[in-house]
Amino acid sequence: MTGQASAGVRDIAVVAFAQTDHRRTSDDLSEVEMLMPVLHEVLDRTGLKTSDIGFTCSGSSDYLAGRAFSFTLALDGVGAWPPISESHVEMDGAWALYEAWTKLLTGDADTALVYAYGKSSPGPLRDVLTRQLDPYYVAPLWPDSVALAALQAQALIDAGDTDVAALAAIAARSRSDATANPHAQLRGPVPHGDPLVRPLRAGDCPPVGDGAAAVILAAGERARELCARPAWIRGLDHRIEAHSLGVRDLTDSPSARLAAERAGAFERPVDTAELHAPFTSQEVVLRKALKLGDHVRVNPSGGALAANPVMAAGLVRIGEAAARIHRGESDRALAHATSGPCLQHNLVAVLEGDPR
Repeated sequence: MTGQASAGVRDIAVVAFAQTDHRRTSDDLSEVEMLMPVLHEVLDRTGLKTSDIGFTCSGSSDYLAGRAFSFTLALDGVGAWPPISESHVEMDGAWALYEAWTKLLTGDADTALVYAYGKSSPGPLRDVLTRQLDPYYVAPLWPDSVALAALQAQALIDAGDTDVAALAAIAARSRSDATANPHAQLRGPVPHGDPLVRPLRAGDCPPVGDGAAAVILAAGERARELCARPAWIRGLDHRIEAHSLGVRDLTDSPSARLAAERAGAFERPVDTAELHAPFTSQEVVLRKALKLGDHVRVNPSGGALAANPVMAAGLVRIGEAAARIHRGESDRALAHATSGPCLQHNLVAVLEGDPR
């Protein structure tokens, strides 16, 4: 099931969100030790216990952990006995939230716990991410994630859509906004730095770090019982581009635009957008594809340029957008998650608070 919730379909909301303080390294913690405080916090926000959760879904990557079925260890932090209804996606936690949303729409559960985590610090992340590439023609060349983002940035510059100064301004704004985010890995003024892979400088790229996040979803009146101002999911959709970079226009993102259209993002203006744009150039692409004008507050949390825990950063975007609705700082927000090189796979959620 994709797109907007139609008449007669259950209303589902994000009722709680928690995340770690994202760090460059967490060598002193296992994945379970990193995750458990977040799980306790998100449950405490609603007063629920593990036994009250109808469905649990997680997102992570065995490539980061370096071992098969690594997500089973994280279940120690959740508590899988007595037996629980549980699932896992080898994706960013935003896609785990998508699965949980569809589960609640069926009526099989009234509440869901969604969590995601990633420790990028133990290995060379830029090389690890090459395993996402086409295994026959591209992966053997070992173009890393920053090099591919640089190709996209150069295409945007050549098309006249941006320039180096504009990209630096995006980085500066993101790091400045992150000063109000106690969980961000990078906060405050950060030198734009030397070229990393031209035309991208260090400030145009996300930090490598470790982190985790969790949200709780609830349906109907149960959501209002658990949260003073639920963030209702009015639409949720995801779309994917062709695998081959050579057949894509890297200056545009048709999949993000289509996902936003199917989620109902263009029906009424949004006031906030949390974009999963790990590189400054990707914010340029997404602003155009998602039709975000200057009136929209983009990444008030600092976004992925301030903290980019791989496999959790997309879920963090949904959580941050929902938290702003919970606090009354937003009425209608767009949250975006991406996976794959150069915005290959995109998910868009539209969240709304009750009228004030």
